[in-house]
Amino acid sequence: MDMYELVQVILHLDQHLAEWMLLYGNWIYLILFLIIFCETGLIVTPFLPGDSLLFALGALTAMTEGGLSIGILSVLLVVAAFCGDNTNYYIGSKIGYRVLQWPDKPWLKKAHIRRTQEFMNDYGKMAVILARFAPLLRTFVPFVAGLGTMNRKIYLTYSLVGAVLWTQSFLWLGHLFGQTPFVKKNFTALVLGVIVVSLIPAAVAFLKARQTKPKASA
Repeated sequence: MDMYELVQVILHLDQHLAEWMLLYGNWIYLILFLIIFCETGLIVTPFLPGDSLLFALGALTAMTEGGLSIGILSVLLVVAAFCGDNTNYYIGSKIGYRVLQWPDKPWLKKAHIRRTQEFMNDYGKMAVILARFAPLLRTFVPFVAGLGTMNRKIYLTYSLVGAVLWTQSFLWLGHLFGQTPFVKKNFTALVLGVIVVSLIPAAVAFLKARQTKPKASA
């Protein structure tokens, strides 16, 4: 799947999710678990849909009867996000320094790590929760936390809080608004809006890092 096809899947998640439900039945829950797990658990897959997928799933549970269960998704995706987050933390703690020796790749650059470290320096432990709502950051913060010296018990606590807040807010927001005719008619535009809004925190952090960089080097 190339980038264009991935974008089309993300923008039309309602259609694709409905197709996957017909094709895979209850196995769709495992597929969704793996997507959320990998999106936050592996530094090589930050491109996977997160916020938009959660919103779409919530909306789909409201649009269709006898389909996906909002109750099962609420529990399953918290577990997926929490396990993915902590897998990434573990990878960072064990092989993080070796990964930093790799040459820059499109999906992993030393600049990403540096900006994530600056974000964590600014927000401390709360960065673990805040990063949940920022694509890219939520993939790199667990890795950098494991790479650094953040206490594991503290990290686990904030990671769990972040996993609950992130999954439930987008999932139930989608479920609430998915019952309205406006959402059904403008689903693609709303998914695009969710993506744009979710990118704002990462953009703010990036701009802040660029503004403070000259001061640090002066």
